[in-house]
Amino acid sequence: MNTPTSSAVTENKVTLEQWRALLAVIDAGGYAKAAEQLNKSQSAVSYAIAQLETALGVKVFNLQGRKAVATPSGELLYRRAKQLLEQAERLEKSAECLAVHVEPLVKIAVDIIVPPEKVLYCLSLFAKDFPDTRVEYYETVLSGTEDMLLKRQVDLAIGGFVPAGFIGDKVMTAKFHGVSSADHPLQQLGREVSYEDMRQHRQIVVRDSGQYRRHTVGWQEADQRWTVSHIKTSLQAIRMGLGYAWLPDAYTKDDITAGTLKYLPVEVGSEREGPVYLTFADKEFTGPGVKRLAEIFKECLPIACSGENHC
Repeated sequence: MNTPTSSAVTENKVTLEQWRALLAVIDAGGYAKAAEQLNKSQSAVSYAIAQLETALGVKVFNLQGRKAVATPSGELLYRRAKQLLEQAERLEKSAECLAVHVEPLVKIAVDIIVPPEKVLYCLSLFAKDFPDTRVEYYETVLSGTEDMLLKRQVDLAIGGFVPAGFIGDKVMTAKFHGVSSADHPLQQLGREVSYEDMRQHRQIVVRDSGQYRRHTVGWQEADQRWTVSHIKTSLQAIRMGLGYAWLPDAYTKDDITAGTLKYLPVEVGSEREGPVYLTFADKEFTGPGVKRLAEIFKECLPIACSGENHC
């Protein structure tokens, strides 16, 4: 006598390829461009969308001329499908990590508030344990670090912000001071510098590298500002007397000691501090290489950025 099963296995009505077609058509605004992105024929993309609509019983596009415009149902499915495909990609990557003993490639994003030479020092220690592992090191600013985590473009990130849905470990505190060249007019006033004084002189600002530039940090109210892409460029501009800026002490301490730069004697806010976090993109499936590199960063960055050269 056959015992009936309590429930039947339900197969998915829509494949991942069909969901990818949906996302591609909406992102590209039409079937032809979507076909180019997917490296498929236009008829194959149209057929995938037709199958999806039939399987779900909803219309996902309205054609307006040559442009495919998503219906409200299509917009909702787009958002859910995007999450589904991201999860599928993460699952595949996790499986790949489980299949190998050591990752062949590790990707990291580090906000430039951590000097590159300090990051490279940590990487030199990592290379002793994992000499065959390649490293891709992205220098980021503010929300640029978050973006790389959110898009899963890196295995771990170090920066001043932890995006929603992630948990970061604080690894160090970055200290910032307002600085200028020793002969800058703001140093010649013979009194504390006010915000009104600063408005009359050029401020050097480092650009947020994020796609949407979500963050600005500190006072940025000068009538004239120059915006650069790296702290080292800002530092060089200040050495040349071209302006002032708030920079991490890790970059300026040698110039301060030498007397080529001076702290701005401002009335309020001459110094500020900011926590720096280390965040995994997906800690549960992190491989041994990424775990070891994270350990090195946690152990060594606070010491390296304080001026020591050993851990």
